[in-house]
Parts: sequence; C-alpha cells; structure tokens
Amino acid sequence: MKKLHSLLLGALLLLTGPAALAQKFGYVDSEFVMGKMPAYAQAQQELNTLSNTWQKEIESQKKDLDKLYRNYQAEEVLLTEPMKKKRQDEILKKEQDVKAYQNKIFGYEGQLFKKRQELTKPVQDQVFEAIEKVAKKKQLAIVFDKAGDLTMLYTNPTHDYTEFVLEELGLASEDRNQPGQKGATRTVTTPKTPAGDADVDTDQDAAAPASKTRQPARPTNTRPASRKN
Repeated sequence: MKKLHSLLLGALLLLTGPAALAQKFGYVDSEFVMGKMPAYAQAQQELNTLSNTWQKEIESQKKDLDKLYRNYQAEEVLLTEPMKKKRQDEILKKEQDVKAYQNKIFGYEGQLFKKRQELTKPVQDQVFEAIEKVAKKKQLAIVFDKAGDLTMLYTNPTHDYTEFVLEELGLASEDRNQPGQKGATRTVTTPKTPAGDADVDTDQDAAAPASKTRQPARPTNTRPASRKN
C-alpha cells in the first residue's frame, strides 16, 4: 500500500510537471490530532470497557466447558456407550458455541469492529472537516496525512499544518506546529484465538460409527491477548 501511494504520487508529479510543483501542499498528523480530542479518548475508554466485558463472558463460557469435560472424565467409567456418546456431543457442541461467540465478538467485522467504527467515525469526520477548512484557508492543493500509509522520509515543519487543524477544533497549544506528548489513550486489540482451541471436524464425527467412543478435545483456558486504532 505504501509503495502504491509513492508510485501514484510520482506519476502525478511527472504528468503535471512544473505546474504540480508550484502548488502549495502540507501535511497533518491526524493520529496526533485525534489523540488530543476528549471525544476520541472517551470512545477509546468505552471500547476498552466493552472489550473487557465481552472477554469476561468468553472466559466464563470456557470455564463451563472445562467443567463439562472434567465431569465427563470423572464419570466416564460409569457411563454406558450411549451415555458417553451423548456427553461427548454436549462437550463438542459447547466448544463450537464458545468459538462461534468469540468470533462474533472479536472476529473480522465482529461486534467490536463495528462498535469501533460507530464510536470513532464522528471524531474522524470532525478532523477531516477541520483539515478541509485549513486547506481552503491556506490554499493548499494537497494535504498528506503523516499518520497514514504514505511513507514520509523527511518533513519540513514549515509544511506542518497540524496545529492549524487543532485551532479549527479549539485544541491549539501555545507552541504552534510543535506536536506535544500524545495523550494516554489505549487502543483495543482484537484478542487472538487460543492455540489450543482446535477446530472440530463435524463431518468426520458424523461419519464415525456409533459404537466407537469419541474422545472430545481437551478445552483450554488460555486467556486471549488483549490491539492501535
């Protein structure tokens, strides 16, 4: 993606020639700007709270799964083959339910992803509107985002319009164009699926003879790791 941006920029400059070089341009650090906004910090805090709540629900479900498995192990010698089959199916079903719920919450385009978009989009819109106003006031033909995919090997502070954007948002500091220390807002990371949770091959289970005893996979209690927006 970064190479693509660089190639597109180079092609644009070559096609337009000196006319493009004569245009005014600037750059803005959108990540730094959002870090200064109370609404963004509040959104991050809400995301952290939701993420922790959902994670506790998943851990609770895993404890229930572990309890089912331990009970089965303790009573296995007393069970008939049909009873074993029924208990094993219960454990496997519970394991699948836990995985499905975890994916629903923390998976690609899951509830956490959608909630992050919902909470941060209004803040991003505010920043983009402020950037547009600054670009028009300063007659900038191009505005780069220092926090984006485009690699900026060198930046002259003269072309840094970040502080002007903060002024538009009412968040300017006394030292113009001098980014201060970033706010301590946390970014929620999508928890990783525990390595011990192996997928269940339901097709193979269905094809197995009824008389054959299936041993359910030993569930794990590994805590998923807790990710920058």
